[in-house]
Amino acid sequence: MSKSSSYNKPPIHPNVWRASQLAQAQGRYIDTGYKALSQQLPGKGWPLGQLINVLVQQPGVGELQLVLPALSHLNQGPIVLLNPGYQPQIAAWVQHGLAPSHLLWVAAPNSSNALWAALQILRSAAFPALLFWQTEISPIAQRKLQLAAQKSQTLFFMFQPIQAAQQASPAPLRLGVQAGPQGPNIRLLKRRGSPYTKTISLPRAEFLRFGHSAANPGYFHHASLDQPLPSQPCTQPALS
Repeated sequence: MSKSSSYNKPPIHPNVWRASQLAQAQGRYIDTGYKALSQQLPGKGWPLGQLINVLVQQPGVGELQLVLPALSHLNQGPIVLLNPGYQPQIAAWVQHGLAPSHLLWVAAPNSSNALWAALQILRSAAFPALLFWQTEISPIAQRKLQLAAQKSQTLFFMFQPIQAAQQASPAPLRLGVQAGPQGPNIRLLKRRGSPYTKTISLPRAEFLRFGHSAANPGYFHHASLDQPLPSQPCTQPALS
């Protein structure tokens, strides 16, 4: 055996990484659309087939701005919005090349039905993306979602209140989104690899919030004047 070959080290398993490094990329990833954010994620983008847990200061604080660039690069197919807290505005999606006909808005009557719907969507392999808003969910339920996601190639975001950061989660990637002076501020709460404690600020973007301006109903903007959903279900499809 030559001297050089005697020093060959066995390959490191993909699930093992140094504490000072990011994890080695496994599976498929899609660019976030934000260079500063992508550089800090394993695989340099959003993982497909994984639970991505996004914790928000309040619904509409900037979670759509965070995910829309990636959604616009997915393969054609229905994008599911499961129990959004506010009525999505079509202008945001159209500006990113997402046709309204590719959006499927699902309103579940309670958390149990919402969880069931999310599991069926992930298991079906028919939807390239699932955006799921859930206020409270148990670790066991989250584990079920993660296992279902791992058997799919779905880009799966679950949005929760920022207070959920105090609870454990099986999600390999967790982010916090809060309002900033120029746009949403993003913090990486959990990733496979070394911790990242800096804040990533996204630029202010128009047409990316839920709701519309009370001063000008025809202009959708990045302000705090969101429109909550009516207490009674709409008789007309909201995304038609």
